[in-house]
This record gives sequence, C-alpha cells and structure tokens, in this order.
Amino acid sequence: MSEAPAAPQTESADPATGPGRLDLLLVPPRARTGWRVLPARVVAMCVVELQKLRHDRTELYTRAVQPALWLLVFGETFTRIKAIPTGGTPYIDYLAPGIIAQSAMFIAIFYGIMIIWERDAGILTKLLVTPTPRSALITGKAFASGVKALIQAVVVIVIAALLGVAMTWNPLRLLGVGVAVILGSAFFSCLSMTIAGIVLTRDRLMGIGQAITMPLFFASNALYPVAIMPGWLQTVSRINPLSYQVDALRGLLLGTHAHLALDFTVLTVAAALGIVAASSLLGRLAR
Repeated sequence: MSEAPAAPQTESADPATGPGRLDLLLVPPRARTGWRVLPARVVAMCVVELQKLRHDRTELYTRAVQPALWLLVFGETFTRIKAIPTGGTPYIDYLAPGIIAQSAMFIAIFYGIMIIWERDAGILTKLLVTPTPRSALITGKAFASGVKALIQAVVVIVIAALLGVAMTWNPLRLLGVGVAVILGSAFFSCLSMTIAGIVLTRDRLMGIGQAITMPLFFASNALYPVAIMPGWLQTVSRINPLSYQVDALRGLLLGTHAHLALDFTVLTVAAALGIVAASSLLGRLAR
C-alpha cells in the first residue's frame, strides 16, 4: 500500500516567502520622515540628473574645447608678452584657475534651458506632484551641475599640467578645489533656473544667458588682477561671486594669497540664496 500523503505545511520553509516577507508586501516600509527626507530627495534628484550623462557625453567633450583654447592660445600668448602684472606668477599659471571657474560657469548658466525643456515635455509637472520638496528638486539639479563642472575642471587641470602649470597636488587642497567648483556651479545654475522662472521661454533665457556670461567673466579676477581694473569695475568685481570662486581656486591650486574663509562663505551664501530664489519660482515655471 502507498504511504498516506504528508500533512500540508502550515508555514513556508522558504524565508523569502515567510510571514515576515509577506508582511512587507501587505504593509509598506515606513517612509523617511523629518530631517532625513530632504537629503535623500536631493541625492535622488542629483543621481537622476547625472544619469543623463550615460546616454550622451557629447556635452562634456565639446565644452572641453573652449577652456583648452583659452589656455593654449590666450594663456601662452600673454605669458610671452608679459602684458598683465601677476606678481611674479607666470600668466598661464595665473589664468588656469580662472578658466576652471569660467568653464564651470558656462556649464551652469544655461541649466535653466534644461528645466524649461522638462516643463515643455511634462516632466516638471510630474515631479511637482510628488512629495519631493521643491527645494530638493532645485538643490539636486544644482549639485548635479556642480558634478558636471567638476568633471570639466579635471579636464582643465590635466591640460594645465601638460602645459607646465605649477599646481599643488595636495589632496586636501584638491578637495577644497572641488568644493569651490561645486558651490560656484550651484549658484550659477540656480541663477539660470531663477531667470527661467521669470522669462519662461528658452529663447529669452538663451539671450539673457549670453548677455550676462561674458560680463560676469570679464568683471571678475579670472583674467587680470582686481587692482588694475577701473574703480567702477572693481566695485562690480567685489559683488561678483565668480571673483570669490577664482580667488579660492587660485589660492588652493597655486598657493597664492587668498581669503579662503571669505571666499567659501560668499559662495555658500550665494548658493543658498540661489536655491531659495529658484525654488520660489519653480511653481510659476510649471503653470
């Protein structure tokens, strides 16, 4: 005679389908609350933005051309003619930190075009109906632009090293360089997104972006010392965040005299104010 059938098991022997696992299916895990929400959403938005580089790296390659030309053509030429007083520092060494800041600004200042494109594609509306705070959306995008600018800065540093620029390789100073690049890019990307929230169209934003990038660049200490500027331009330079970014980069990379505490304070405050301004106009952009 055949054996009697075994009694059915009351509980699954497989831990993957046990009661604890089934509870997770019936009761969702507790959502992050309090202070943990904002950092998690900021990191998530930053990762989403950076994922776009996996599909198209053309922007990084093409934007490396302009800083290379500045160093190779402008830097080499003015080093030979010695037309700009730099206090004994070779001009190409003096110029390299300014070109790092310039390339970072040029990446960030047109970041508002991307958010207008997301508005037109319906992506921004979907993001705004999620529980993610608007400040987290803006902060994530701002720091994603900072990471892109950091990649650009590495390219400029490599080119400068090949041209013989005497830079420090101290890890702590290079970490400070990264922080300065990210903070500066965060401010300029928020400035771009703030303008986008005001003008609402890509054509207007491109016109305004082109109108302010070069004045910001030339009204800073990226190309020449503040001391040789006319008085009115010195005043503009002192309220230009790009000047503080260049001063920090120059002090960290070249070891020249710099006001690092003031530079990082200004960059941090400017980035925070930019995030607040862009966040307040994000709803207007999505209407």
